[in-house]
Amino acid sequence: MGPKSTDDTRRFADMVAAKQDWELNPDAEFTDSLVEGLTTNWNRYGYFLCPCRDSDGSRETDADLICPCAYSKADVEEHGHCYCALYLRRGFAASGGVPGGIPDRRFS
Repeated sequence: MGPKSTDDTRRFADMVAAKQDWELNPDAEFTDSLVEGLTTNWNRYGYFLCPCRDSDGSRETDADLICPCAYSKADVEEHGHCYCALYLRRGFAASGGVPGGIPDRRFS
């Protein structure tokens, strides 16, 4: 698995959103920065590590943080978006929802 471009990562994020019946955050600049972070992490670690979390570079210890992280479904269901706010519940933004800080389930 070679290096990824931001276009590759965008296709991945679009695919995840479609499969989960979510939407990508409509804030293009914000979403672009997360896609860049995911791309950087892929090219650094070989997997799409959530760009909002730290890593020790071990796929084994990071397994729960590989995008979409193990906490994303519950976060989207409860808060309308995942921890980093890349993925939103369908209709969340259109109905006036604004992503904000949410508790990190990894440490709860």
